[in-house]
Amino acid sequence: MVGKAHTGQPATDDAGPSRGGPSPEPATVTATGTVTDGVLTSPVLVLNLNYVPINISTVRRAIILLSKGKAELLENHRGEVHTVSAIIDAPSIIRLVYLVKRPYAPRKLSKKEIFLRDQYTCQYCGKKTPELTLDHVVPRRQRGAHTWENVVAACSRCNLHKAGRTPAEANMRLKNEPRVPQPNPYRILQNRAILDEWRPYLPWTEDTGEN
Repeated sequence: MVGKAHTGQPATDDAGPSRGGPSPEPATVTATGTVTDGVLTSPVLVLNLNYVPINISTVRRAIILLSKGKAELLENHRGEVHTVSAIIDAPSIIRLVYLVKRPYAPRKLSKKEIFLRDQYTCQYCGKKTPELTLDHVVPRRQRGAHTWENVVAACSRCNLHKAGRTPAEANMRLKNEPRVPQPNPYRILQNRAILDEWRPYLPWTEDTGEN
């Protein structure tokens, strides 16, 4: 059975600000394939004009951008989508034809963000493990601040050995100086399944998800 879905709300899209001008009538999109809804809601990687990821959209919304001339098609999904006037391949990667300037919000200090910054590696012994704790380089009892520059990932053994001392007092050395991480446009892809056709456009490995 072939299902139908209406695009709705043609005045805006989720890839960037509207460029003005009249909006076309909403198209009726019908997808062929084993699972119709799965085709229409499949993820689409939206790249900015400079090829930097700006959003994860859906096949339905990507078709709207393509039909408005706001994006170009780079890669396809498996499967087809029927519009009222054509049969097209379901897009998987599209690229905007204009540059969207979007500031990247600074990363909030949290346990997860510290582990990501330190790549799930103990900053004292260098052990890479998901079983980590947070350590204040200058202990809180010595008025150490809870800041990016004073918090690191540490394994339980190193954290227990260091206790309430500074690294110098515990005769321990940090592998890396803790810093505030730079905003990362590729963070929109963290904790997402990465499609094979996306990989040539992503300059990082699946192991870390970081630059």
